Amino acid sequence: MTINDMHYLIDTNIFLFYISDSHFLDEKVREITEDYENQIYISSESVKEVIHLFQTEKIKTKKWKTSLDILNSIENELGFTIDYVKNEHLRTYASLLRVENHIDPTDRLIIAQAITEKIPLIINDRKFEHYRRQKLQFIYNQK
Repeated sequence: MTINDMHYLIDTNIFLFYISDSHFLDEKVREITEDYENQIYISSESVKEVIHLFQTEKIKTKKWKTSLDILNSIENELGFTIDYVKNEHLRTYASLLRVENHIDPTDRLIIAQAITEKIPLIINDRKFEHYRRQKLQFIYNQK
């Protein structure tokens, strides 16, 4: 399989690793995110989560001075596309089977988006593997 000219959805942790210090990303994930022929999507749920973490000072970076800087950075500097939650994503979310020890609604909505769009989700959480039976394609960050 080649990883060129593909579409990928990144989860919130992968995004935070990407913007903070890429040494948290393994070689394959770095290659995917740095290849300008690939289209990298970030869920609007992840964006909401990052804004919340920034506003509550749970993440700090000199890169952003305001919450609006986060949006500008994603859209203009990083070249990622925000995948806004749509009705079909919510339908998939509503039909997802529960998996043991994983109830985070943000994660589950991001998973539903990847399943609906039929694109691989780049993850850092092994719990996401339990959604493979529900047609989640993923790439696991090994670091």
